[in-house]
Amino acid sequence: MIAFITFADRLSAWFGKSFGWLIVLMTFGMSYEVLVRYIFNAPTPWSLDVSFIMYGTLFMMGGAYTLSRGGHVRGDFLYRLWPARAQAAVDLVLYLFFFFPGVTALILSGWKYASRSWGYGEVSVNSPAGVPIFQFKTVMVAAGLLLFIQGIAQIFRCILCLKEGRWRVAEEDVEETETLLMKQRAESGE
Repeated sequence: MIAFITFADRLSAWFGKSFGWLIVLMTFGMSYEVLVRYIFNAPTPWSLDVSFIMYGTLFMMGGAYTLSRGGHVRGDFLYRLWPARAQAAVDLVLYLFFFFPGVTALILSGWKYASRSWGYGEVSVNSPAGVPIFQFKTVMVAAGLLLFIQGIAQIFRCILCLKEGRWRVAEEDVEETETLLMKQRAESGE
């Protein structure tokens, strides 16, 4: 179980961090659009669609990474007060009865939408550029598969927590800039 948790966390982290670079591309793309629109008075017909596609891809492909790090929003005003085993029992039930059916529906319906879209080379109807969107619909399937794999790891975490009475958290791989700056300040003696 631990090996699978580690595998799923690393897979989710790799995809999450890789697709996180879309933020940089979106920034350059939008900066370019602002430049040509307001300085050269020559707006592009494709920029809005491409920004939507990149943002949607970033959002979907980061879901499994966020799940592995416990970053999704949860109404935990009571949950956080419970012992770890009670949390694990509730999480286990919720994963089995809500998470997996929802993710499975995402994968199956995403497959249907993506295959239909690839079949006729679907393009966006929202802009005159006709930006292809069939590849974007495939992201739904990929994101669903990543979520499914990470969900299995979360189930294993629940089982281990029920046995051990403590949560196994993912490896630390990112540190907040504020925390780094505070460490540097403490080390320099300021």
